[in-house]
Amino acid sequence: MRIATRLPGERTLAAEDADKIAHIRGSLIEIGNEWRARHPWLTAHQDQVGLGVFLIAIAGVLGDGYLYAIGVLPWWATILVTAFWLSILHELEHDLIHSMYFRNNRVLHNVMMFGVWFFRPSTINPWVRRRLHLHHHEVSGTDSDLEERAITNGEGWGAHRTVSLLDSFLGMYTKPMRTHRIVSDYIEHEARTPEEVKHLRAINVLSYFPLGLFHYGLWHLVIGLSAYHLFVGPTQLPGEGVLYFLAVAILAPNMIRTFCLHFVSSNMHYYGDIQAHNVLQQTQVWTAKWLKPFHALCFNFGETHAIHHFLVRDPFYVRELIKNDCQKVLRDNGVRFNDFGTFRRANRFGLVNTSMEP
Repeated sequence: MRIATRLPGERTLAAEDADKIAHIRGSLIEIGNEWRARHPWLTAHQDQVGLGVFLIAIAGVLGDGYLYAIGVLPWWATILVTAFWLSILHELEHDLIHSMYFRNNRVLHNVMMFGVWFFRPSTINPWVRRRLHLHHHEVSGTDSDLEERAITNGEGWGAHRTVSLLDSFLGMYTKPMRTHRIVSDYIEHEARTPEEVKHLRAINVLSYFPLGLFHYGLWHLVIGLSAYHLFVGPTQLPGEGVLYFLAVAILAPNMIRTFCLHFVSSNMHYYGDIQAHNVLQQTQVWTAKWLKPFHALCFNFGETHAIHHFLVRDPFYVRELIKNDCQKVLRDNGVRFNDFGTFRRANRFGLVNTSMEP
């Protein structure tokens, strides 16, 4: 069995944990290598596979919108099926952030980066997210992990966390001091010079510009119009038909997909009382059957993301295909499964008593 090399940060861990992490990583590498040996064409054409999946998912989104427009798909089916295609685009974005497709062709790489953002305008700029996500891997579960804390990881359950999962913009603006604090924690850790502090503040302020502002502006207009009709009655306003078409074809699918992803991700990651760089404590694995509806709209994120924390190299479809063998390795080596006590612990790992973020 191959034992993987320890990453630099893991050299500060207790020998038992560091050895266990290296053993898990080595096992996952071996599982992936065996799969690649059986399917060499997928490995040899990883760029083309990624591009093919990208085009199929976009065709799915556009096709759903067309079928809804001509009356073939009902509104609820359009929202759910489109959310599924968008969940695939999210996985592609994540792979692109790790430069898994067209690493040596920046034009095609950036075309794909823009495409996954354009059809998922509820998300931040993916070029901004790249730095946040790579930082997340370095500091997962600690105060400067802006990517996870921004989607409510570490926050106690209550009205604000619920609202934030349903609508990221409302979450930011209904608790602005929390938003300021978690951004400041990230910048304090990440910035090396005063100029970099200014740069990071600027790009974080503009991270939703322009697509996110457009998306949430239209979505809040849809909510406002719906409330207006509820109290005043059905009156057709100019442009309302186009607005409600966009709501079904792209706005609502993005909202429900984002909710499912953020609910799963923010609760399967631990926060606040874990040891820096200790991958054993960063995530758990969710396999419970009641999670299937959530996983259907975030591409099984809770079952496969822990694999990615131990070993970054595999694209999302490989992780999905080898997940059963990988999950056995994780379970046998002490990674937690279905630890739903995290809901009442505000995502604390539970090793020691720590204060919980309100």
